[in-house]
Parts: sequence; structure tokens; C-alpha cells
Amino acid sequence: MLLVEKENRLARHQTGRNSGVIHAGVYYAPGSLKADFCRRGASVTLAFCREHGLPVAQCGKLLVATDALEVARMADLEQRCRLNGIHTERLSGDALKRREPHITGEAALLVPATGITDYARITATLARQFTALGGRIRTGRPVTAIHEKTDGVRVTIGKDSVYGRYLVACGGLMADRLARMMHIPIDFQIIPFRGEYFALAPVFQGRFSHLIYPIPDPGLPFLGVHLTRMIDGRVTVGPNAVLGWKREGYGRINLDAADCLEMLRFPGFWKVIGANVKSGLGEMRDALFRRGYLRRVQKYCPSVRLSDLRPYPTGIRAQAVLRDGSLVHDFLFAESERSLHVCNAPSPAATSAIPIGEYICEKLDEKFSMSMTPVRASAAA
Repeated sequence: MLLVEKENRLARHQTGRNSGVIHAGVYYAPGSLKADFCRRGASVTLAFCREHGLPVAQCGKLLVATDALEVARMADLEQRCRLNGIHTERLSGDALKRREPHITGEAALLVPATGITDYARITATLARQFTALGGRIRTGRPVTAIHEKTDGVRVTIGKDSVYGRYLVACGGLMADRLARMMHIPIDFQIIPFRGEYFALAPVFQGRFSHLIYPIPDPGLPFLGVHLTRMIDGRVTVGPNAVLGWKREGYGRINLDAADCLEMLRFPGFWKVIGANVKSGLGEMRDALFRRGYLRRVQKYCPSVRLSDLRPYPTGIRAQAVLRDGSLVHDFLFAESERSLHVCNAPSPAATSAIPIGEYICEKLDEKFSMSMTPVRASAAA
């Protein structure tokens, strides 16, 4: 088996730039792939880290409600957790203060199963296992063309090409482009959203026992600005969600003409922007002016000051958007006779990585044990 990686090292994009959280599955619709993969992924990720001596801590998460509306929304999340088989504990404002003296809220929902780790190190361990089993990894090889034949797939990587019986494409920010290289009829496009973080001043290290999350607005696609204990001891705050004008734009100012033109030509882009004008402008304002960002944090952690917000690397979320402007919230796969494409892998994709791998292997087993099927694209319910 051969793994081809565009970058010179593994985990260069979403895997190496996330918060390191092992999610329990609080937010995901019962019966969805997200809910199933995340619940199973949390337990196997914790076990994998412990088995291989990787850094991990099952610190738990507190979802903090700061007013009556958020308390009502918290009850809905509590019910969703019950349906997904996730243990929670409701805390009063006083009980919250006893657990986290620097956090203020009307109530909170404790999710003990949540943990933290280092996904780049998990990736490196998996890569070593892959090569030990005979697999080969070729880095620094961007894919420029894919040609499917009746008995296999030829992939062009720079000046070279490789040929295999079957292709599994996990392209992240380039997932739609890889599918289009094979002429798979997809109705979505990847729209990049920048997730901008800050690291809190060193004085905050060791100050929090849990991860601290706000109660999310169900009308918005993202979870809100939260405090994350990192596995190395630092505490980060973020992310926001700002439209990106470059798929791999991690710098402060990012613009790619080809990426922009592709987005502007896609009908779903205009529809999703039109449906989220107010929240989008708020995210842009807070990206430009830290005081707006600070106000979000001070709702539940009033001790944070503007000077406590220190620079921290940005991440990019590869969000699949349908032509009608709908955000694809679950995992999305597309396939042809000789390929399987992971087209949308939003959070909790890192937590869910091992179950996703199992799912892919099951699909491959089906492919090789039955007659070839017509080209099709499918999304989880």
C-alpha cells in the first residue's frame, strides 16, 4: 500500500492545527455518522494513546450557561447526550464555581468523557505502524491528475505516476478538487473558514481543571469561543470562524486569486454568505479587533484581560457547502468503481479518525467482494 502526501510532512493542515480535544459527541444528531464515529472514537483514541505512551488526559468539559436562554439550550444538549449514550452531570452556578473558581455562569453541564491529546503525535505513531506492516509513505508529492480505468487508478504526482487497484482520497481542503479530477458528479464545494486562536498568558497555565465551552447557538454552525487546556500545559482561547480567501491561508493576510474565483462562481457560496451575513460580520469584526473577541470570553471568564491574549497559530476548517447553500454537517463520502473519497470531515474528525478508517476498510471489503457499482455520491443522514 502507498500513502501519498502533498506536504513534506504529515499532519501539516487540519490534523496538526486543531485544539487536541478528544470529543465525547455532545452536539451531534442521534443516528448520524458524527454521533456514532465520535462516541466510538473517543474511547478508542484514549485507549490508543495509553497503549502507545502518548500524552493524553481525560479532563472533562464544562459547557457554561451564562443566562436563562443558554440554560434552556443546555437542557436540549443534555437530552441529546442521553440519546447518544453520553454521561453528563448538571451543575448549579455554585457547584460550577467550586469546580472552576475563575469561571462564572448560571449553570453548567459536565461531560466527563472529554479529553485532550496531541493528534500530530498520534499521526506519527500510526505512520510508523503503517510502514511496519509494509506500507510506503511518499511526502512532498502533490496530486495533479487522476485517471480511473476498469482495473485500477493511475495517479500523477509531479513528474511521476503510480498505479493501484483502488484509491482512497482524504483530501481535506482539496477534497472536492480530487473528486472532480475523477469526474465524480458532486454537488458541493469546499469553502475554507479560518479559525483564529489566542494563547492565554502563562499565568493561566494550571488555572483550569476542565475544558470550558460556551453553550452554542443552534442557529450557527460553529461552537463558539472556548478555553482549551492543551496537552503541553498552555491554555488557548478560540476559535472564531472567518471566511478564508485562500484554502491554505494561515497568515494574517491571505488571498489566492484562483481560490477566490472558484468560490465566487459557486452558487452555494452566495447563498451561505447571504444566510449568515450578521454572524459573519460579527466574526470579521472580532478578527480585526480583539476587544470583541475578549467580550465573548469574559461572559464566562471575567478575569481574562486584553493583554492576556497572545498570538497562536491559525487553523483552516474545510467546510463542504452544497449548491443550495446548505452546510454539510455530517461526514460526506463519494465513490466511483475504483475510488472512495472522504469529502467532508468536520470536527470531530480527529476524534473519529480510527472509526473512519474502519468504515473505509469495510467499504473496501464490500468493493472487492461484490460486483462494481455505478458512480455515486452519498451523504450521511
